[in-house]
Amino acid sequence: MEALLALVIGVLGGAGVWLVLRPRTFQVIMGLTLLSYAVNLFIFSMGSIFIDKPPIVRPGAPADLQHYTDPMPQSLVLTAIVIGFATTALFLVVLLASRGLSGTDHVDGTREEP
Repeated sequence: MEALLALVIGVLGGAGVWLVLRPRTFQVIMGLTLLSYAVNLFIFSMGSIFIDKPPIVRPGAPADLQHYTDPMPQSLVLTAIVIGFATTALFLVVLLASRGLSGTDHVDGTREEP
């Protein structure tokens, strides 16, 4: 399971970086979205993930027997999802305004020759 999760994070990160380096703004938005998904999965995987375990510490149990899911990475990922959605919406509005003013959607502002 860990190898599959690492592979998914790597593929999402690689595809995100490749799309961020593309010349069109929509591809840059998709790349930033994929990068945020990769980072969210990474943060989520850093919290000890146990299935059907409560996010609390049992009183009186030794530290090595404490199998609980850490709620902090889950709250960080939830916050990052909300902030990423708001940032993407703002970026789309700026993209539409820039395209309306300049007539192109290239990130460097130059037009493509047909």
